[in-house]
Amino acid sequence: MVCLGNICRSPLAEGILKSKVNPEAVFVDSAGTGGFHVGNAPDPRSIAVARKYGLNIEKQRCRKFQVPDFQKFDVIYVMDKTNYDNIVALAQNNTDIQKVKLLLEEVDLPEKQVPDPYYDEEDGFEHVYHLIDQACDAIVKKI
Repeated sequence: MVCLGNICRSPLAEGILKSKVNPEAVFVDSAGTGGFHVGNAPDPRSIAVARKYGLNIEKQRCRKFQVPDFQKFDVIYVMDKTNYDNIVALAQNNTDIQKVKLLLEEVDLPEKQVPDPYYDEEDGFEHVYHLIDQACDAIVKKI
């Protein structure tokens, strides 16, 4: 799961998908394309909305997406087109590029990008949570 800073959307996506899969069969992680917050916990608003739905993401720590991640992961879900482009630019070959997908392409919604709630109030985080939750339900059905 990848977003820009790895403090809002992708930590939520990591926590939500982890809560829906068998951790012995599926490894889920998140990262950011920017290194602004490396080592930091998720945004307190992401932590709060996750907690509201019974998830604890407080122990996650921000990291930056690295080229070796292409080898480590079968699928790399990104939250929006800008981050999609940033990840594809790091790809070493066509196989890497084929692993990169917009998260909301997994569901039939009018929105195709998960909006960045960083500059929003709490309701933006609520909206993002529900978009990601729907996409994660669809992913679980596929695997």
